[in-house]
Amino acid sequence: MALWLKFAGVGEGEAEAGAPKPERLEAGDPAFRTWNSYESADGKTFCGIWEATPGRWRIVYEEWESCTLLEGRSIVTPDGGAPVELGPGDTMILEPGFAGSWEVVETTRKSYVIRI
Repeated sequence: MALWLKFAGVGEGEAEAGAPKPERLEAGDPAFRTWNSYESADGKTFCGIWEATPGRWRIVYEEWESCTLLEGRSIVTPDGGAPVELGPGDTMILEPGFAGSWEVVETTRKSYVIRI
């Protein structure tokens, strides 16, 4: 069994389409594309590439996520906190219990690792 993984190129292969749940949508009409490159045997860890078009929606995290923006501009605003602008090369960790909003200003693409 290999103990390492080389991802396919950014956004290669078949993407899963998605969007924010209607009750979480705050502005715009964002659309998502996700290229999940890895799922652990126990089904608790995932990694890949995610892309979203402009819009804003509410986020509530029950999982742990580390992500690095590859392209675009986004603003993440925690409930009761100051907005954080993110651009290419910025890395962020979101822990279970995080709640706020995610606004895509320019189509954003990120790599992610999620642990449930």
